[in-house]
Amino acid sequence: MDLTGRTVVVTGASRGIGAALVRAFAGEGAHVVACARDADALDDAVAAVDVVDGSAEAVRADVRDEFDVERLMETAARGGHDDGIAVLVPNAAVNHGSPGETPMGEESYTRFDDTLRTNVRGVFAAVREALPHAADDARVLVPSGSIAADTKPGMGAYAVSKAAVEGLARQFAADTAPAVGVVDPGLVATELTDGQGRGPDDVAPMYVWAATELPREELDGGRFDLRAWKKATR
Repeated sequence: MDLTGRTVVVTGASRGIGAALVRAFAGEGAHVVACARDADALDDAVAAVDVVDGSAEAVRADVRDEFDVERLMETAARGGHDDGIAVLVPNAAVNHGSPGETPMGEESYTRFDDTLRTNVRGVFAAVREALPHAADDARVLVPSGSIAADTKPGMGAYAVSKAAVEGLARQFAADTAPAVGVVDPGLVATELTDGQGRGPDDVAPMYVWAATELPREELDGGRFDLRAWKKATR
């Protein structure tokens, strides 16, 4: 897929992987609609995009609110390429607690509910509201991690949310026209990981690869990790 002039939507775009994705997709010539709850941080992230061919637009929205998400997708569809949204990365996620220090038996109801509302329902809302505006060749790249299947102590509701969102992605792949797949970039240094892992800009090209080079039939319903990306692009 050639992204020149095409519309890409990234949620959770004010920092970390999301902000790196805005820069990476804009660098491919796309019009990137960036969403986050923190309007000031989002504006800063978009202002930091310095590319010649692409562009970025900030739209403040909370993925926990389906009406916010509906407005986001309508705005994205109006402001970019005539054929609608070409790529969606529902990246917004939270982790209420330090990695490894939130055992399941001590997880509060409030933290559990908000984690799943953001990390699972938020992805559901983003994909569902994007569907009416999706291009014929649209792709949805759902971020995940090894914690979805490889259990580790103390990961609490965050681990549960990643397992659930992978099931959500597979079901959207089975039921809808866009190619929907899971992208696992490995451990990335963000607030969710207490700064551990690779830099966000180092893994952003993996998402660009999944959007532009990975065969559509392989992406749809599939799961791709760092090893698969490196093997395909070596």
